[in-house]
Amino acid sequence: MPATTFPTPSAEIDAHIAALADWRGDLLARLRRWIHDALPDVVEDVKWRKPSNPGGVPVWSHGGILCTGEVYKDKVKLTFARGAALPDPAGLFNASLDAGTRRAIDLRADSRLDAAAFQTLIRAAAAANRGG
Repeated sequence: MPATTFPTPSAEIDAHIAALADWRGDLLARLRRWIHDALPDVVEDVKWRKPSNPGGVPVWSHGGILCTGEVYKDKVKLTFARGAALPDPAGLFNASLDAGTRRAIDLRADSRLDAAAFQTLIRAAAAANRGG
């Protein structure tokens, strides 16, 4: 009996981005590239599959979850698991600001995000996961 092969989480995220085929896919691909540029050894996963979202949610981890990348009709939402504990001098967080632990960045089609500030935030999330 042949062995069953399953796609890697990275391949699943590739397929998820390709299936969007609009500005949301382009944006998520760019954000993913910036995450990898900031932390080349970041780990990708797909979590929280359910009937309403069978493809699940892309997750980036480095010593713990850094952020998730959820796609909605009108936005791409990056939720940082420990965002409330992170410095955000560039003011990137614009959602879930009253949450006790997490913070999020909601991006719409016309949103602009500073790559360097975003990568600094990604590195800070990794440092927080290491206890630094």
